[in-house]
Amino acid sequence: MYEVLLFYKYVKIDDPSAFKEEHVQACKELGIVGRIIVAEEGLNGTVSGAPEQTNAYMALLQSDERFSDMIFKVESSAVQAFKKIKIKVKPEIVNFNLADDVNPNETTGTHLSPKEWLEAMQQEDVVILDARNTYEYDLGHFKNAIRPDIETFRELPDWIRNNFSQYKEKKVLTYCTGGIRCEKFSGFLVKEGFKDVSQLDGGIITYGYDPEVKGKLWDGKCYVFDERISVPVNRTGEAVIVGTCCHCGDPEERYVKCGNPECNKHLLMCENCEQKEKRSCSKGCAEHPRNRYVMENSLL
Repeated sequence: MYEVLLFYKYVKIDDPSAFKEEHVQACKELGIVGRIIVAEEGLNGTVSGAPEQTNAYMALLQSDERFSDMIFKVESSAVQAFKKIKIKVKPEIVNFNLADDVNPNETTGTHLSPKEWLEAMQQEDVVILDARNTYEYDLGHFKNAIRPDIETFRELPDWIRNNFSQYKEKKVLTYCTGGIRCEKFSGFLVKEGFKDVSQLDGGIITYGYDPEVKGKLWDGKCYVFDERISVPVNRTGEAVIVGTCCHCGDPEERYVKCGNPECNKHLLMCENCEQKEKRSCSKGCAEHPRNRYVMENSLL
């Protein structure tokens, strides 16, 4: 049995490159694997290992005064979620790419606990907005949540300005996987003039593990950026499958990447259609000379 840790914190890191080098070595010594992003504005990571390794990692990070109050989301996993440790230095710990950046330590929405979020979703005259990408939404989402037509998080500000400004006087509830995207996004909404903005504290993952709400009013599964691909959220027994195969339309929760290495689009696809369509989103991708499905199965 393994554990998967999700964590982030917006805090000043003066020398991200030096921090990266030291942290890579520390992770290797502990046997921790995963992906971590370091920037001057903070730290964002998902790592995994055996419980004794993850406990040692949490203790190591919290021994640094900058991360002494770091909150970890801890999930059990039957499989190792990553193959190796990768730590990268980037301008932001989540790529929002705003000209007028948001500091979530200064401007952000109201944080709602899972219980408060559940109550708020059931109020009249609220708007629930998913802050994730289309392929994440298509696998699972909160009931009645609005689906932004975006493929990357940095596209969300333009989508808001072009498609969502009519809700500025409404109570807006926004959510994402672990909470980090909403830290800046909810602040962006506040700066754009939205009057009442709240975010799900800890994101979908925390909501699903809360012993009181048990993921209520969530349908489908939650897309995660590791070897597991997806995890359950609704533990009430009321969840339904919302994903559908991109070709035949049958209920499906299995994600693949388009066989065309120049496309790589995320696709919900059943096994029958994967074989029939050569794991591709279009005829052009199916006929690509380096189609991975064709090469893997020697269909030449």
